[in-house]
Amino acid sequence: MSRESEADPAKRAALPGTLPEALRAELVAFRRDMHMHPELGNQEFRTTAAIKARLEKAGLKPRVLAVGTGLICDIGIEEGEQITGAPIFAMRADIDALPIPDTKTECAYRSTVPDRAHACGHDVHTTVVLGAGLVLAELHKQGRLPRPVRLIFQPAEEVLPGGAADAIECGALDGVGRIIAVHCDPRVDAGVIGLREGAITSACDRLEITLDGPGGHTARPHLTTDLVTAAARVVTDVPALVARRVDTRAGLAVTWGRIESGHAPNVIPQHAELSGTVRCLDIEAWRQAPDIVVAAIDEVANLHRAKSEINYVRGVPPVVNDGEVAALLHQAMIARRGEGSVEGTEQSLGGEDFSWYLERVPGAMARLGVRPPGERTVRDLHQGDFDADESAITVGVELFTAAALLDAATRDA
Repeated sequence: MSRESEADPAKRAALPGTLPEALRAELVAFRRDMHMHPELGNQEFRTTAAIKARLEKAGLKPRVLAVGTGLICDIGIEEGEQITGAPIFAMRADIDALPIPDTKTECAYRSTVPDRAHACGHDVHTTVVLGAGLVLAELHKQGRLPRPVRLIFQPAEEVLPGGAADAIECGALDGVGRIIAVHCDPRVDAGVIGLREGAITSACDRLEITLDGPGGHTARPHLTTDLVTAAARVVTDVPALVARRVDTRAGLAVTWGRIESGHAPNVIPQHAELSGTVRCLDIEAWRQAPDIVVAAIDEVANLHRAKSEINYVRGVPPVVNDGEVAALLHQAMIARRGEGSVEGTEQSLGGEDFSWYLERVPGAMARLGVRPPGERTVRDLHQGDFDADESAITVGVELFTAAALLDAATRDA
């Protein structure tokens, strides 16, 4: 029996907002078109125009963000209407792609843009929120939408510190009481969501370091700053030092992604560059992380007589799911897909700028299963061969419409 058929048909019929077959097919086509035309953060002009056109076709009035990409669209709010008491229920999608090649070989809708791919599922997230908006707009026309809903299509999630700050500055959270989102998870079967209360992602910052010192001949390292050795010690010693300066349960970790120095085997260079990420499970330890990490780098660099310059780029805090909103998503999924459609999930070390919304209003993010049931090969996120089982679009749309309707019922109770 499929996951979709496990839900009690009577219960599903009692809750409006399911996805009509014609719209289901249209949304799959929309997602495929977006997948074929990926755009990087703050460059999502085509994507923004496509979303805007479809919402306007439905009689809605989307507003493009002041930064030029991304948009906000309200349902159930008349133009000029004053909203009091923060009753708006918001749902957020991220619309940008990644700067990596699409390596899928047998896919009719693979990326047509060199070195660009929707390898994190943002095309699915966008299609889910678009579809939910279209369904809820129809319910509003029928007088069946009890509370206003806001659709947030956010640019530049992949660009630290994230486009969420731009969306918030443009009024995305004005009047919002709760907000939800999903993120594709290729380890979870389509038809299932992963959910947890509390932190579901981690904090993530970026670290860029340059080391400098007098170079020279490898025959006389004592007359130089042995910069390759200094860089190597920073790579190995700094993560160890950092891990011992906070509670180990905080999970503060420095991981390197790039190291570059030198041009010849017998020349000690004068310059080295390193870059990596700082990730942290605990928000309080994350707040202390810049001072801890910078101090450790300086200590190791000074020990080897290297001059260090550190660019510590603040990223995002953890996404911390509000208990009531997480329970709402759980209730909505059970209403749509029945028992067994929700599973617990672990806290990821990945970063997500949805966290900035949750610093201001209660909300929750669920992991949307996109693995074809029965498939054991995992196509991980941020890999060129990533793809999603498109039945997850229907699951996401119906999850979001159910959450919007049940949110009104729970808050009015």
